[in-house]
Amino acid sequence: MKSPLIAAALFSVLAPAAALASQDCPNVPRDQWMSDAAIMEKAKSLGYDVRSIKVDDGCAEAYALDKGGKRVEVYFHPGTGDVVKVKADD
Repeated sequence: MKSPLIAAALFSVLAPAAALASQDCPNVPRDQWMSDAAIMEKAKSLGYDVRSIKVDDGCAEAYALDKGGKRVEVYFHPGTGDVVKVKADD
């Protein structure tokens, strides 16, 4: 009888943590974001040729060309400038 109760308790603790871990970009207040110019500089230092920047799902998203000239979307953490993910443009 204790097994279902323990499973329910674990699920209630672990499910919110899993949901938070799946988010690509955190909820950072807009006044703590890096400027577009700083994001562009960060992207350039990583070898990207940035064409434009926009906000997408809490990330600073740069549309750019990689070192090989392929179009990519680079998602940056808005507060730290760390690359969250890179998506090849189809």
